[in-house]
Formats: sequence, structure tokens, C-alpha cells
Amino acid sequence: MVRIYYREGKQIKRETDVREIGHLKSILWIDLQSPTQEEEEWVETKCDISFQTPQEIVEIESSSRYFEQNNTINANSNFLKITAEGYVIYPVSILIREGVLFTYRSGDSKTFADTVRKMKVSQETFQSGVDMLLLLLETRIESDADVLEGLSKDISNISKDLNREQKAKQEILLKINMMQENTMLLRETIIDKQRVLSGILRSQFFPEDRKERLRIVLKDISSLLEYSTFNFERLEYLQNTFMGLINLEQNQIIKIFTVFTIIFMPPTLIAGVFGMNYSILPTSTHQYGFWFSLLLMACSMAGMWFFFKRKHWI
Repeated sequence: MVRIYYREGKQIKRETDVREIGHLKSILWIDLQSPTQEEEEWVETKCDISFQTPQEIVEIESSSRYFEQNNTINANSNFLKITAEGYVIYPVSILIREGVLFTYRSGDSKTFADTVRKMKVSQETFQSGVDMLLLLLETRIESDADVLEGLSKDISNISKDLNREQKAKQEILLKINMMQENTMLLRETIIDKQRVLSGILRSQFFPEDRKERLRIVLKDISSLLEYSTFNFERLEYLQNTFMGLINLEQNQIIKIFTVFTIIFMPPTLIAGVFGMNYSILPTSTHQYGFWFSLLLMACSMAGMWFFFKRKHWI
């Protein structure tokens, strides 16, 4: 599907028929969402551009993420979306040529839908595709900020659960690990956009009067990176707290077994002595010898228990 946004007076209108590209004036943005091969070739021919292949779009090398060719800015950036399965990264290819913004992506995206909605209600006058790009980036940064804020609330809830339960549970550790993974994915996409926008900022094809607004976006990205670092440090702290609780539980169990082992050592020794089959034992022939040995074992256990209590070891 191809969406063509163009300016007619002060209004922004949309066209979905790629065959109308040659007849439309003041085109601002051409958005290609999972286009057919025919639609892609039509846009490339009419606009004299060339889109990268899906394999090239997902390349991680810097030379593939941003480059300039034939007066065209080419940038590939990863966007984040939340699905039922969790956080998912999807690539977006961005081109700017002669003031027209081209975006190439697969599947639907809330970021693009929000951008279109803002574009319709905005009082701003969009002069070129550069303004559309800035609006798209600002919308994406706002979305990333919302995701970070949601993660921060989830981290606070986990911290409260951990303090309330005061016991280490496997579910809490799994939640912490999942949030660490989500934070790393989000941070990865933010750093990716920072790298791409830094390249655009240095471009001679990007209007000078729009670079200040781009710098503001980069400052917002830096703030989000600091926020994500803070969230990650909180998760590490919670993970360390969780492991500390596990160690306390294990130490408590070992302590209990150790105390009981030591308490039963004197009775075991007494039982071993009185259980020797020698006639020299003074109680071997006494009618109360058995009961005396039991009393002696009980007194030794009570004495050890009292000693541990007095030392506050139990």
C-alpha cells in the first residue's frame, strides 16, 4: 500500500493511487507500507529514486545505516512496537530527495498512524518533506518516552512486590529479566536513531533552518538514553536484591540444619557411650540406668538449646 501526502493550499491531502504521482503538485511524503513490486517500481521511476532491498535495510553496518547518494539522504532506522508477544523491532527506510520524504516499511505502525493524526490537527504549515520527517521523529521519540515511563512504573511495582513478599520468587526474577531485555531493546533503537540523526545533522542536503529543531530532537534522545540507563540500574539493583534474598533464605536453612546438628551431637555421644556393651559401665546393671541415660540426653539437648538462645544464634 502506498500513501501520498501532498499540500493543496493550507490543507494536507492524501492519495493512494501511485499513478497520480506525476499529476500531483507539492508532494510532501510518500509512505510505502508493504508495497507491491509494481507500486515500488512506479515510485522509483516517477521520483527517480532507488529503494534498498529488505536485506540492505536491516544491515547493522554504519555504511548501510546512513549514506548520501545522488542528492538523496538515505537512512535506515529501527523502530519499536509492542505486541502481544512482547517488544518487537522493525526496520524503517527513510529517504529525502528534493524536499520529499519517502518511507519504506513492512506492516502497520502506531507511530506512523499517530504522525498522520498530528499532521491533520496541527496548525503548523508543512513546507516540505523535511517537516514531515521531523514530525515523524518527534512522534517516535514521544512514543519511546511513553514506553520508558511504562517500564519505570512496572519496575516500581516489582520493587513494591519484592518488599511486600520479602521472599524470592521465580516469577519476580523472570519479570526482572524480561524488563532488562525490553530496556536493552528500547535503548538499542534509541541509540540507532541517535546515530542516524547525527548523520542527517551533518548533511549538506538537510536545510540549515531545520537543523536547530533536529538538535532539539537529539537532546530529547540523549535524555531518553539517560532515563533508560537509570531504569537499567534499577533493574540491576532489584536483581541483586533478589539474589540477596535467595542467599538469606539459603543461609537460614543451613543455619537451622547446623543448629539442630550441633544440638543432637551431645545426645548422640551419650547414646553411643551408654550403648557400649561393656560391664564396666556403672549403669549397665542398674534398674534405672536406661532412664538415667535418656534424662542425661534430654538435659544435654536443653543445655545446648539454652546456650544458642542466649547467644541469639536461633
